[in-house]
Amino acid sequence: MTISRRTFLNGSLAMLLGSASFSQVGAKNSFSSYPFKLGVASGYPRPDSVVLWTRLAPEPIKVGGGISPEPLEVKWEMSLDEGFLKVVRSGKKAASPRYAHSVHVQVPGLRPSTTYYYRFFAGDAVSPVGRTRTAPAPDSLSAVSFGFASCQMYEQGYFTAHRHMAQEDLDLVLFLGDYIYEHSWGDNLVRKHEGPEVYSLDQYRSRYACYKMDADLQACHARFPWVVTWDDHEVDNDYANDLAEDLESNFLSRRAAAYQAFYEHMPLPETFAPHSSDMQIYQALDFGKMARFHVLDDRQYRDHEVCPKPGRGGSNIVADCPERLDPKRSILGFKQEDWLAKSLKDSPAAWDVIVQQTLMAQVVRPGRKFWTDGWDGYPAARKRLLEAASKRAGTSTLVVGGDIHAYAVADLKLDFDDARAPVVATEICGTSISSQGPDLKATEGWMQANPHIKYFNGTARGYVTVTLKKEEANIALRAIETEKKPDASINTVASFVVERGKPGAKRS
Repeated sequence: MTISRRTFLNGSLAMLLGSASFSQVGAKNSFSSYPFKLGVASGYPRPDSVVLWTRLAPEPIKVGGGISPEPLEVKWEMSLDEGFLKVVRSGKKAASPRYAHSVHVQVPGLRPSTTYYYRFFAGDAVSPVGRTRTAPAPDSLSAVSFGFASCQMYEQGYFTAHRHMAQEDLDLVLFLGDYIYEHSWGDNLVRKHEGPEVYSLDQYRSRYACYKMDADLQACHARFPWVVTWDDHEVDNDYANDLAEDLESNFLSRRAAAYQAFYEHMPLPETFAPHSSDMQIYQALDFGKMARFHVLDDRQYRDHEVCPKPGRGGSNIVADCPERLDPKRSILGFKQEDWLAKSLKDSPAAWDVIVQQTLMAQVVRPGRKFWTDGWDGYPAARKRLLEAASKRAGTSTLVVGGDIHAYAVADLKLDFDDARAPVVATEICGTSISSQGPDLKATEGWMQANPHIKYFNGTARGYVTVTLKKEEANIALRAIETEKKPDASINTVASFVVERGKPGAKRS
């Protein structure tokens, strides 16, 4: 089911009328132009609730969003139909300048497995209409379909993949990090960021606004509820906990600004609001008895990367680095590790989906070298996670990831160097929305050197769809023709099936 042409035209008409009629008078809820230019979004669906989001910003790139620094009243309503003849919930919310006039509404009292439509009002302005869906009832064993994506470098390509994903039949979208990029890089750029590398809260807000004005990204947000985690580029490339890649002083202040901007622009519950430089985003969401999504944060609590380049922090590719194997090292932090082990143990679901940022499978490079910014920099932590995931009988574990700008399908083992070691979980790593892929010469031997990696493709951009059923999971790797054309077509480059209780993906 798609948002109808009528709904789209109504939203567009509201935008045009708003742009023409608003005057800058300084009166409360009076705007210089249409205030909903960043669209609408929903997220974190439960059987009886969902979070709605928008941000008032008539001049999104401008400091302050083009609004006077005072709280503004925003009304919202939710309906069973897109014409809003069957409104079931409505209310008011203060959009505070503290959080860039963003609005996060957790709507209670909803029915499970139900499609709703929602919109916002500010002054005379009406937002575009969004569509969302609640999670299934706790005892449901109905199928669950979700998509996942990551890494959308604005300058390197168009967000055409989001437009195609918005046409899929999904219950949920998972976004696995690098929603924005804090600096410019790459080849064959098709458009430009609004400014240079970002450091301050105002700069991060402008960078998010630049991304969120993209029509294809807005369409995908308006079509499905999203659940999000972050990776490094929401703050700084390769940062680890309190350490920046270039060892900059006072990095926690920059991180605090980045985390706040992330909260302001994502459909997150208000309970996620940051405190000082910290912000807890890891949590579990149940979709009946079919799936539990364990959403992880592998940046905020990790130990610093080992054996960095001289005078630098961040990643390196190393062979001789005994510190890498230290069992006291963690990529999640031991508090989060303990939480995850309990979440897996207590899971009622047929499928446990571990939602994290990067490729989990071991990747041995020529000279038996390992990349230290990913799980290969924390192999003891990876083993602890997989041990916890393999303890519960009668279930199957899927690990989903991104970051590497390539599709990868892999068998996960407690000992990757033992060809006879049993497979304990299945990994599906998605490629990027638009960020350029790895060098072919550097990765063409991955499958030969790492036989547990069953499929690898770094040339395509796109996303992944997964449908979980009682006995199997069906997986499609969806790739666009090119990220350099806004009207690019899409196709399925590979599809796989995973049988419940039999880890390991098979081509289908």
